[in-house]
Amino acid sequence: MKYDFETPVNRRNEYALKWDGPESELPMWVADMDFRTAPEITEGLLETVREGIFGYTGIPESWYRAYRDWWHREHGLSASEDSFVFVTGVVPALSSIVRRITLPNEKVCIMPPVYGIFWNSVENQGRRVLECPLVYHREKLAYSMDPERLEECLRDPQCTMLILCNPHNPTGQIWSRKELETVAELAEKHGVTVVSDEIHCDITLPGRSYTPFAEVSESARRNSITCMSASKAFNLAGLHSAAVMIPNPHLRQRISRGLNNEELAESGTLGALSAVLALTRGREWLLALRENLEKNRNLATRFIRNEIPGVLPVPAEATYLLWADIGNVTPDDRRFAAFLRKETGLRVSPGSGFGNAGRGFIRINLACPEVTLMDGLERLREGTGRFLAEIKNRE
Repeated sequence: MKYDFETPVNRRNEYALKWDGPESELPMWVADMDFRTAPEITEGLLETVREGIFGYTGIPESWYRAYRDWWHREHGLSASEDSFVFVTGVVPALSSIVRRITLPNEKVCIMPPVYGIFWNSVENQGRRVLECPLVYHREKLAYSMDPERLEECLRDPQCTMLILCNPHNPTGQIWSRKELETVAELAEKHGVTVVSDEIHCDITLPGRSYTPFAEVSESARRNSITCMSASKAFNLAGLHSAAVMIPNPHLRQRISRGLNNEELAESGTLGALSAVLALTRGREWLLALRENLEKNRNLATRFIRNEIPGVLPVPAEATYLLWADIGNVTPDDRRFAAFLRKETGLRVSPGSGFGNAGRGFIRINLACPEVTLMDGLERLREGTGRFLAEIKNRE
């Protein structure tokens, strides 16, 4: 294979948040990958680094073209170059957008279980979270939206924004066009602005595509803000580079002004450049990555089903994250995750970190070499066995 996804990389001396722990621990929690990024990106960055000058940097025209062309070619989204606005990260963008679009004490709807930072981006701005939980179909190990409850939430006159996660983190769900059309119709009907976090959109199963929210209808296009970044798919989070895509010029002006006022719209020397390199030179690497991640997901799913029958892996179409139902082991996911970490050194994300709807689940990061993944799975098997034995001994 042209690209190496199997050689472990020692990240402990890189100030990596994910690996900031004892040598005995194996972190499979934070959503970044233990793979080197595409060599085409590294070489492009090195050309700039070798020049040795790291002065103030503007956003080049090539950045706007790269985003426009990538989303049109890969995802069928047609947007003008001026629809894209640079921002240092999706999370800072979310917080800024909440401040610009909503008023203090208004409500922002989210669909848990969902990325826990959504709560922070809402509540830290003095707004309130309005939860519209996804429906979990345990017999099928699948999730769906609840349109009736969603309309009930959006009908609330205090609700002025909906944050959508598409594809969905942590479940790995890709929302259908019909589901997204329903969201767009309800949002327009009740005067609610939709912010769609689409950072995981390029990490789908081979041959599987996702539908951008802004592409499903004219109302979705007119009434939405899409957060996107090459950082998740190409493992570039540390370079702080993302984009918001806003076709509506009036909405774009409000958001752009907010991002500039809060000093979030300026790139470092390598930030915007890394996105240009990823979106213009990284496609071949990304296709190989998707194949590798599918292999890892299949391996993990088989292992868990065969070796850890109390844990139920939820099938996913996107992300490199495995969402697992541990309800047959314990409803207390925080206790279980803490036990795994203490007894085996395996560090996973407890499901309750994604809201009350995530209780009884854990999230596992699969984006690592196979030898690392197998180490994690064996620790999970060992830890689950010890946990069940401890429960039995207490009875």
